Amino acid sequence: MQIDLLFDPFGATWTEVREGAIVAEGEGFDGVWLYDHLAGSVHGQDRVLECWTTLTAIAAMVPRIAVGPMVLNVANRDPGTLAVMAATLQEVSEGRLLLGLGAGGGRETPYAAEQQALGRPVPDDATRRAALEAAVLTLRSVWSGSVGGVGGFLRPDPPPPIIVGGFGPKMADLAGRVADGVNLPGGPGLARLLASARTARAASGGDPSTFLVVVSSGLHAAALKRLEELEVDRVVSFVEAPFADHVHRLAAGRR
Repeated sequence: MQIDLLFDPFGATWTEVREGAIVAEGEGFDGVWLYDHLAGSVHGQDRVLECWTTLTAIAAMVPRIAVGPMVLNVANRDPGTLAVMAATLQEVSEGRLLLGLGAGGGRETPYAAEQQALGRPVPDDATRRAALEAAVLTLRSVWSGSVGGVGGFLRPDPPPPIIVGGFGPKMADLAGRVADGVNLPGGPGLARLLASARTARAASGGDPSTFLVVVSSGLHAAALKRLEELEVDRVVSFVEAPFADHVHRLAAGRR
């Protein structure tokens, strides 16, 4: 089971993120993830670093750890363009991209404001789930190297795993049906959601044993033991700025 870190980019500077990623690699952590948001105000901050640009910079500077968005709102980037962006970052990182995708926040969440401010509609849950599923199909189509009679699209080698993030059974089922993995919170409903995702994976003809399971959780011993029993592949622990200091403390607590 690999141990990753989720850096909270709200209000953070690139210098803090860069230093935190360097320390995370030096302390033996396995990956760094970032939220995908556009307006700092949705978390009460006056700024937020753009996710993809920051992940690319981390990948170029830090040579070992995996990088991933947790998770990309598919409304923020055209899926065809995102496919080429992801193929490029997979090449830049030499195969270290974990491509987290999500349906975006609903109308009742604070995150709707950043979409509406840019003139984007925030549709209902079912419509956003359908858009996510369509985006996954587009990504794989573009990664084939040709689409719509046009060749020459960059083909990632290997394709990054597509990991769908969600909080409920419908998103877990969608992940199992169309994605390579699922990202879930580590709360009391985790076992049920994992069962839904793995069942959907098997029903769609996929191999549940190759399905990548990523779970957000603390790193205390009891939580890690439970996640190992559930055959979780990657655990992601939340870290606030100043990241380097907090990463050092997390690492000391694991020794």
